[in-house]
Amino acid sequence: MKHGKVVVVTGASGGVGRATARAFAERGARIALLARGREGLAAAADDVQRVGGEALVVSVDMSDPKAVDDAAQQVVDAFGHIDVWVNNAFTGVFAPFTEITPDEFRRVTEVTYLGYVFGTRAALHHMLPRDRGTIVQVGSALAYRGIPLQSAYCGAKHAIQGFNESLRCELLHSGSGVRTTMVQLPGLNTPQFDWVLNRMPGKARPVAPVYQPEIAARAIVHAASHGRRREYWVGGSTVATLLANAVAPGVLDRYLARTNFDAQQEEGEHGGPGNLWAPADGPHGRDFGAHGRFDEEAVSRSPQDWLSRNRGRMLVAAAAGGLGAAVTAGLRRRG
Repeated sequence: MKHGKVVVVTGASGGVGRATARAFAERGARIALLARGREGLAAAADDVQRVGGEALVVSVDMSDPKAVDDAAQQVVDAFGHIDVWVNNAFTGVFAPFTEITPDEFRRVTEVTYLGYVFGTRAALHHMLPRDRGTIVQVGSALAYRGIPLQSAYCGAKHAIQGFNESLRCELLHSGSGVRTTMVQLPGLNTPQFDWVLNRMPGKARPVAPVYQPEIAARAIVHAASHGRRREYWVGGSTVATLLANAVAPGVLDRYLARTNFDAQQEEGEHGGPGNLWAPADGPHGRDFGAHGRFDEEAVSRSPQDWLSRNRGRMLVAAAAGGLGAAVTAGLRRRG
């Protein structure tokens, strides 16, 4: 029996991780599902098996390096090796910086940044001896552009960006066959806005436009097979934000200061400690799935995402079109 790729997805119990696991499974992959929760992991395994994949559930807190190493070994013991490792697990706090305690800020950093570092180290331990494999870092437009009310999360995403660039250079220097790439995502319709610790007056929400997590999943699956490319930008809003930040960051500071406090919340009550210290889908929780509460406004297609994934094909077509036009013009002149 021919087996598909062995793929590890962290943060696989919900949101982007859940959609990504399902997308890989639809291609026949064997999926190791890593997260803290129970209900979401069990449901994610059902999703994978339902579409023809093979699932391995591993409960792990990504902020614990020994536990992450043990999880990676468990995957290798079960499947023989690791082809793709997707770092996606995170947590966050919606609050002004001065209202986030030192312990909360540290916790976000440990899960969202160091979790990627520990996951990458564990993946490299098994990939480097084989001289093959791809590590996909799930990023965000916030890896380049910080916004108000998410200082801990933005700081972690910026740190991932710098860490990944450094690692990429080292792998290129050594001529390694292992690749690392990063996928920068827009605001998505995931359960995270009901999970994260929130000290804003209203309920947390993504900044519009909102995209469905399947768009992110398609980009991640594509990046895993095209790891030579440095990074992928997903969604028109990501492109607009990163270009604006590159051209006029000071103007963007003022724009975000004026608009983004309201843009990240809506009316409604919120409560509970979020998933900062314990998973929302733990022993007394429930499965939240891949989608959040924004299905009515979320878009499921992104022309920019298609263009990004097919950039090489478009360049070839453009070059061929230009050559064809040049040949036609030359023939007309000769005629």
